[in-house]
Amino acid sequence: MFFLWPQYLWLLLTLPLLPAAYLWLLRRRGKPALRFSSLGVVRSAAATRHWRRHVPPALMLLACAGLLIAAARPVGQVPLPWARSTIMLAMDVSLSMSVSDVKPTRLAAAQDAAKLFLRDLPANIEVGLVTFAASSQVVQRATLDRGSLVAAIDGFQMQYGTALGDSVVQCLAELFPDQGIDLGELTFGSKRRGRSLDDRAKPPPQQITPVAPGSYKSAAIILLSDGRRTVGVDTLEAAKMAADRGVRIYVVGLGIVEGEAAAAGGLPIYMQLDEPTLREVARMTGGEYQHAGTAEKLRAVYEHLGSRLQVQTRETELTGLAALISALLALAAAGLSVLWFGRIA
Repeated sequence: MFFLWPQYLWLLLTLPLLPAAYLWLLRRRGKPALRFSSLGVVRSAAATRHWRRHVPPALMLLACAGLLIAAARPVGQVPLPWARSTIMLAMDVSLSMSVSDVKPTRLAAAQDAAKLFLRDLPANIEVGLVTFAASSQVVQRATLDRGSLVAAIDGFQMQYGTALGDSVVQCLAELFPDQGIDLGELTFGSKRRGRSLDDRAKPPPQQITPVAPGSYKSAAIILLSDGRRTVGVDTLEAAKMAADRGVRIYVVGLGIVEGEAAAAGGLPIYMQLDEPTLREVARMTGGEYQHAGTAEKLRAVYEHLGSRLQVQTRETELTGLAALISALLALAAAGLSVLWFGRIA
């Protein structure tokens, strides 16, 4: 724990003055009682020395201490739900995903695992969905509506090509809409023709100050692919864009590492999983790489990611909590004083 305004902690040195003032008041009130003593007065004095008379002042002392600590603005490491956070799922829909080495097919296994992941994810985490083959597209913007996400996952259409880097850039554009990230400009350059009105309405690209990889705690990207980049933005260039923004990329490599496999119609498809690049993407961004060779292992990977993404230990300012506890202590002191003695002071 540390304090944003530690200079206010010096005020805690004034706290011993309160017990001293309290004892002085007790002695001052006791003098008239000794001067006009009688049996009734003695009994009354004995009753007032009961331990209950000291409870409200003690609670008020703790309340004052809590308020002084709150004034110093304490900050502590607190495990909290990842509130108002976003996960972008980037899923490969290239033709090689129809191969059946992962039963029933790679795509079907990935769809089932993704839906299981959504089911187990906390309801307050938004999820967006990006698919990629020869091009990348947002099929579902970040939402809390799990039904819309499941419908989008069930509606995948396979295509040729694998634009791994494009999918990462597309996810970043969704996560940081104000930064003017333009996939078209990265692919074709700033002089490309035929820009749409939506493209022209986008904010100009911003120069950002790179942050530590993995330091952005409000979002993450989960990238699933069974191949290597064939078109689009360079994969490591896209990974650097994510790393500079502190966004972690969790990579799932699916299927065989190298060789040929048969597609659903018997057509042989050559596929070689680019594990070195995928591992480097995860390393650069502070994420993790997992190879999932079976449907069961793929589901286990998604479950693992779900458990990792549910709770984050964050530096959280505790000023409000300290002030609330102090207020409750003060109210308890006043309430007990009225209940036991019929007065607040």
